Amino acid sequence: MKKYLLSFASFVVLSTATQADTYLASTWLDPGHILTKDAYVPYLEDIKTATGGKVDFELHTSASLLPPLTTLSGVGDGVAQIGLVAASYTPSELPLSGLMNDLAFLARDPMAISLAFTELLMFDQRFIDEYARHNTVALGGYSTPIYLFACMKDVVSAEDARGTKFRTNGRAQNEFAGALGGVPVSVPINDVYSGLERGSLDCALIESTNLVTGPRLGEVIRSVTKIGLGTGMGVSYVYNKDFWNDIGPEARRQILDVTARGIATQQIGYETAAGQALEQSEASGTKVNEPQQSLLDKLEAFRQTVAATYPEFTQTTYNVADPSDIAKQYQELEQKWIDLLAGIDRSDVDAVAELIHAEIFSKIDENSHAL
Repeated sequence: MKKYLLSFASFVVLSTATQADTYLASTWLDPGHILTKDAYVPYLEDIKTATGGKVDFELHTSASLLPPLTTLSGVGDGVAQIGLVAASYTPSELPLSGLMNDLAFLARDPMAISLAFTELLMFDQRFIDEYARHNTVALGGYSTPIYLFACMKDVVSAEDARGTKFRTNGRAQNEFAGALGGVPVSVPINDVYSGLERGSLDCALIESTNLVTGPRLGEVIRSVTKIGLGTGMGVSYVYNKDFWNDIGPEARRQILDVTARGIATQQIGYETAAGQALEQSEASGTKVNEPQQSLLDKLEAFRQTVAATYPEFTQTTYNVADPSDIAKQYQELEQKWIDLLAGIDRSDVDAVAELIHAEIFSKIDENSHAL
């Protein structure tokens, strides 16, 4: 049975949209963010073209429709038919996806780890079921570039980090900040700029594109430290399950066939923008630092605990079956995709999309997937 919005105004919008085959898409990021302009804008246009206009989305950005904390439930309830979901905001609702985000602290290659996550989302029944419990269907993962420190002061040593208030994203980053003797603070990315300005934050653990796009933290911070803190993970394309069922197999096939290109576009966009952002910030006066050995030693000691202890934590905290095999497969899949990507030009959208489609989406049955 379809789920509908409770407010009369929203009901009218959805009713009219449904009659016109126009649906609602939601991202809590601003129009200039990679996950909006590269992951959503061209992807939704590709869906409209592929379906001959039968499926057409109206995109709402900047949390104007759904904020990050309620996107999962909002998509499940039909407030939007597709949305961007980060499990770090709802770890109890998405424990396996949250574990993947935590293990991404160990990630070496952002594009490869995003495709490893996508492969799990599409083929592992445990992930399909995890989203189905919220009346949703997950079609593709994203990974940010490698995280670093963006601070109001220089933080290059273990001593510098002690007592520092770090904005973090997910359990691994929280615990690493704590291991440094710092204070982890979990706030949405949209609130980080003001937190740094007010002094409620000293540093943010972010990926470099956040310096010049999205929250534009390069306008307020004074120092960057290039310490490799893995990546941030999420699901680019989470669909309402009733919508996924109602559009039928032909439209599902058409959407599946363009999703590979959406993922390729977002990850290439991220890789290109990451290097440019650091260069632009440094040119604008931000100090770019290398970490001292004391900080690197703390990081290496912490990394060793992540893979060994996090699956058990997820199992006991969220009462799920032992996910150790998923954690192991996740890391193996990253290496698989590193090897596959080495055989193509990974800056070529067509080449990357063709590889993703061949390895993942061409193998999905539109007649049965996630139904």
